[in-house]
Amino acid sequence: MTALRIVESAEPIVGEVQKRYAKIATGEISGCGCGAGSCCSTAESDLAAELGYSAAELAALPEGANLGLGCGAPLAHLALAPGETVLDLGSGAGIDAFLAAREVGPTGRVIGVDMTPPMIEKARATAARHGFTNVEFRLGEIEHLPVPDASVDVVISNCVINLSPDKHQVFREALRVLKPGGRLLISDLVLTRPLPENVRSSVSAYVGCVAGALLESDYLDHMRKAGFGDVEVVHRNAYTVGDESLDPVYREGVSAVVSVKVRARKRG
Repeated sequence: MTALRIVESAEPIVGEVQKRYAKIATGEISGCGCGAGSCCSTAESDLAAELGYSAAELAALPEGANLGLGCGAPLAHLALAPGETVLDLGSGAGIDAFLAAREVGPTGRVIGVDMTPPMIEKARATAARHGFTNVEFRLGEIEHLPVPDASVDVVISNCVINLSPDKHQVFREALRVLKPGGRLLISDLVLTRPLPENVRSSVSAYVGCVAGALLESDYLDHMRKAGFGDVEVVHRNAYTVGDESLDPVYREGVSAVVSVKVRARKRG
């Protein structure tokens, strides 16, 4: 059982998240289901199919891009057009960035932003190895995006914003970088009920995408208060992890979580 540690500020949480995903990027531990890690026995390809990725998409992915870290397939509810610019928040090894690159084509552009250097290095190496010229990966925090104002057409994210200690700031930044009329599509985990204190204070549950999750209504309110319009949940799915060896505290938290895909638009 993982020992509980009280979350006292954002700084240690960010550090724990960064260390966890650095280990996944370097292969020290495996990734599955947004941080369940080596406790998860589901193959990455099988998990991705369950989350909504098509067989054609999985076949087109470059080797190493799918680490099994998502909770949905954000592109499934977008109709990307050739020539568009897409920004992926918390791009990891690049699964959604590389799929978006296929859709926007050589005249389009995809930018992935991630705060974990080994993830950026892994994604850049994959892009170079497979000849992706319309994708770039930038090191940075999703609360402070290294992207100019009103410069992208679409923002996507896959099971990352729940890990941020300042979700409202993430949505403000997403709005800032979108062009007027730009679209947002997020796959993420939200709560169906409040978490008990032992789960909320568990770092293990936080890096596993549970303790940092918000109630669905609060999550959507943050988006609207940041300035997004047409906010709607387009898909909702149960989120379960089946390995009995998981930390009971983490398992208790997972029982209160669902996966949602949320679509919104920048007015203008």
